[in-house]
Amino acid sequence: MKLNNILKYLYAAFLLVSLVSCGDRDTMPKPKGYFRIDLPVKKYVMFDSVYPYSFEYSVYSKIIPDTNKNAEPFWINLYYPRFNGTIHISYKYVKHNFAKYAEDSYNLAMKHISKANNIDNDRFDFPENNIHGIIFNIEGNDAASPYQFFLTDSISNFVRGALYFNIKPNNDSLSPVIGDIKEDILHIIKTFKWKKY
Repeated sequence: MKLNNILKYLYAAFLLVSLVSCGDRDTMPKPKGYFRIDLPVKKYVMFDSVYPYSFEYSVYSKIIPDTNKNAEPFWINLYYPRFNGTIHISYKYVKHNFAKYAEDSYNLAMKHISKANNIDNDRFDFPENNIHGIIFNIEGNDAASPYQFFLTDSISNFVRGALYFNIKPNNDSLSPVIGDIKEDILHIIKTFKWKKY
């Protein structure tokens, strides 16, 4: 009887091993993937208040006054709750210090060079609105700010903007969101206007 039980267990074990070892398995490791990010349809509204500038911004963002202890008048944050990102916008009245503000903007963009693969800058001019400036495209997976810019009329107004996300930088997974917000930044720049201050 014991031999009979042992044979039954051996047969069951053999059958189980045969079933488990059969089959078409993919033994190749899978590449790291990211969740699909659904981006909203573009819609813009005008920001026009007591500030010395106006522009159109995405309805999916919120304008929040900058309450940082170093913030100055007319500084705002354009917060994207869905993506946990913010475009920090600072304003300076230019007296005779345009060169200093432009140099500060370059230096702040170049602070990311240790984490960036490449930093491109593109100059733009919209003379009909007296808008001139530079966009800094900061490429690199670990760069904290993938996009920065400044706008000026070269006489009395200077605005600087920088996009940051409130998460650890991983720009590969954020690239659809970064691309989407870059479109919003370009729209801000194209619709930007100075007001008398």
